[in-house]
Amino acid sequence: MRPFNCPNCGDTVAPALARVKMMTCPSCGTTLLLEDEAVRLAGREGVMHAVPTLIGLGDSVTLGRSTVEIHGHARFSYGRGFWDEFWGVTGSGASRWVSVDEGDVVYQRPLEPEDWPRHNGHFRTDGHLIAAGDEFDILELDSAECVAVAGSFDEALMVGETYRFVNAQSPRGRLLSGEIWQGGESWFLGDWFDPFEITVRKAPV
Repeated sequence: MRPFNCPNCGDTVAPALARVKMMTCPSCGTTLLLEDEAVRLAGREGVMHAVPTLIGLGDSVTLGRSTVEIHGHARFSYGRGFWDEFWGVTGSGASRWVSVDEGDVVYQRPLEPEDWPRHNGHFRTDGHLIAAGDEFDILELDSAECVAVAGSFDEALMVGETYRFVNAQSPRGRLLSGEIWQGGESWFLGDWFDPFEITVRKAPV
């Protein structure tokens, strides 16, 4: 999409990537949905309380053999705390997510629908899931609310929207994560990383 004027404040906004579907206006903080050549207001960005974070917008993050440039930052609250999700793209343009929760880091890729686990919508912590040719034990079930977004994403994230989360692990230690909301779902496959194994090249100030 070409640069456009924010419908709220009028300032010029330039999406960094053609695949971006949602972004926050850097001037006024309004959340914008980008639909073909149309731009639609979608509320506020929420309050991203200032806390120390390993990763920031514009950073280049290397995890193992992969490097991802960060374009979006979303924060989710689950009552007793919160975690951060960072969206970015690799050098080949592939979509990736880096999840950071109390020092735990997971590097995830979205799964295509044909690799999603089959389920009836009812999960339990002693249950199992089969996805992407592997079996996973369900470890955690929870609900969370998106409380803040910043930057741009290749999917629409709405502040105030609630999600059900399913986290499951394979015997090899891989993490399968599912996000379920009214009318849809997404599944991701990832690997754990120790923060000391990660190299972050900070964005120029």
